[in-house]
Amino acid sequence: MSNAVSGLPVGRGLLYLTVAGVAWGTAGAAASLVYRSSDMGPVALSFWRCAGGLLLLLAARLPRLRFRSQDPLRFRLRLRLRFRFRLRIVATGLALAVFQTAYFAAVEATGLAVATVVTLGAGPVLIALGARVTMGERLGRGGVAAVAGALAGLAVMVLGDGDASVRPLGVLLALVSAAGYAVMTLLTRWWGKGGGADSSSVTVWAFAVTAVCLLPFGAAEGLVPRTAQPGEVMVLLVYIAAVPTALAYALYFAGAAVVRSATVSVIMLLEPVSAAVIAVTLLGERLTPATVVGTLLLLVAVAGLGAAEARDAAAARREAARRETAPV
Repeated sequence: MSNAVSGLPVGRGLLYLTVAGVAWGTAGAAASLVYRSSDMGPVALSFWRCAGGLLLLLAARLPRLRFRSQDPLRFRLRLRLRFRFRLRIVATGLALAVFQTAYFAAVEATGLAVATVVTLGAGPVLIALGARVTMGERLGRGGVAAVAGALAGLAVMVLGDGDASVRPLGVLLALVSAAGYAVMTLLTRWWGKGGGADSSSVTVWAFAVTAVCLLPFGAAEGLVPRTAQPGEVMVLLVYIAAVPTALAYALYFAGAAVVRSATVSVIMLLEPVSAAVIAVTLLGERLTPATVVGTLLLLVAVAGLGAAEARDAAAARREAARRETAPV
């Protein structure tokens, strides 16, 4: 079950995406604690998230950079950014900036529930359509049913209690966020199929582009928060930069390069599942029937698509082996 270009097994890619989705779900709880303890705004928080994640990823790459520097010619060749790689990191970084910033704006305009269901609900649909048009990826009947089940589960979980209010501007911003997420996922899959730079390099440079894009907006909002608990806020910011950002996005970009785009989008719906679990177990929120039913639907859809992805990869590997051993 290995991707022929990157060498990462599809099964491991599915695991990476699962861990990334769960880690993303912890970001909301940590962000809510930051908001309770300070006056930091969402754009400033997003900037520090990306800037901190960038610093951590660069620190993790230092040992490899020192090792490569033993061969000056090879080191210079590896660091040289070709046009294709430049285009990839700029496009990915811009898509990531649109995805995060438009989502935060949608939350402010129409509330968390509607922004979440529109962004995460429209994302798989846009990704499935884009993957079909640009890369010829097909879901099949089982895949379509799994995506539909996942969207139904998300809608039940987020909107089941009927507390949401819908505002057109917020919905439009959520659709813009979903488009950014779709572009980011499709670009990762498209360039992952073609080889080239490793996912860690793409992650580092994409975060750099995103941080630069968010800096002026974060500065206008206020980068340094006022707080009576600076130590707690600092610990939360470090956690957000380390786990749901540096770790999660590194795993996401690696897994998304070898797993079908629609499957990626559905697995990432684990984010609201993990967020709901944290809200109930750690933040004292009540467990509603809608949360239970929606979570079960999402988990079944994710498991079904993951199993289908693994079966297809195994079948492709057997077919490749058969062709190699067939007489000419």
